[in-house]
Amino acid sequence: MLPEEKLNSYKKELEELQKTLSDPSIINDTNRYKALRRRYKELEEICSEWDNYQKLEKQIADTNSFLQTESDPELEALAKEELEELKNKFQASEEKIRELLIPQDPNDHKNAIVEIRAGTGGEEAALFAADLFRMYSYYAEKKGWQIQVLSANETELGGYKEIVFLLTGDDVYGHMRFESGVHRVQRIPVTESNGRIHTSAVTVAVLPEAEDIDIDIDEKDLRIDVYRSTGHGGQSVNTTDSAVRITHIPTGIVVTCQDEKSQIKNKAKALKVLRSRLLDAEISRQEQEIARSRKAQVGTGDRSAKIRTYNFPQSRVTDHRINLTSYDLESFMNGEIDDFIQALRLAWRNEKVKE
Repeated sequence: MLPEEKLNSYKKELEELQKTLSDPSIINDTNRYKALRRRYKELEEICSEWDNYQKLEKQIADTNSFLQTESDPELEALAKEELEELKNKFQASEEKIRELLIPQDPNDHKNAIVEIRAGTGGEEAALFAADLFRMYSYYAEKKGWQIQVLSANETELGGYKEIVFLLTGDDVYGHMRFESGVHRVQRIPVTESNGRIHTSAVTVAVLPEAEDIDIDIDEKDLRIDVYRSTGHGGQSVNTTDSAVRITHIPTGIVVTCQDEKSQIKNKAKALKVLRSRLLDAEISRQEQEIARSRKAQVGTGDRSAKIRTYNFPQSRVTDHRINLTSYDLESFMNGEIDDFIQALRLAWRNEKVKE
């Protein structure tokens, strides 16, 4: 049985929100207006499906009444056929409502900061880190998101020891959150002269972009160091001390940024990343507490878990959390990753339904 009382209360809340959103004073309060619009959108989808559910329920009752009084065999057969179709739609509507009633992660609508770091495999891992950055850049373009590199540590062959970037758009974190973890690559490196297949690893961390209201940072908890930016081989690429290193003393989290020529801009970027890392640490702590009471198949709490393997000789990509495999690795690396992301989101929702 569906919680009818709750669903009817949502309809009343939707009507009240409609009036509130038309108030000019609310429109001028950007943050509150955005939050109310998000809530309105959630309720609108739930209430629309609830209306559809009730409509189908009435149609089933009317068809049953018709069958009890109808004596024409031909009309009775048509009514039975229609009743079967209505029952299937009714069941599908009930399942959809149950899914919509699952509380959304409050961070899903946020922008995301993505950190890609080369792991085991040396230069080959760094090159694959660059490949992953391109893959996510293509995906962001397809989704209509904006991308801004916050910091990067490039190698001489064009790989990245580390690259941190911000993705801005609709529900970015909700789509990207399950990319966190270890990505393993199996291929012949460009640095391999004997043609042997090597296995390397890259770690990806996806953090929800933190707003000022999410994380309060006390200036007394920060140690800020400035130094000159360096490039390949450690050579100075800047004649001023514009690079910034921020250490959050209570947690030991360190963030550096040297991409901008302005110390002020580098500090602002580093603080943005620090704020998001602190929020992510709190989210991970909460998820690990939940994981103690149940074994989660899909989640973002364990960042050390191997989540995906990219096998280039076989043109195969496999996500180990949901046992999903594709043999079109070229398209995947060109940003065609939405099928995997949607499958992961569905698996997570199914877990929530079971709970």
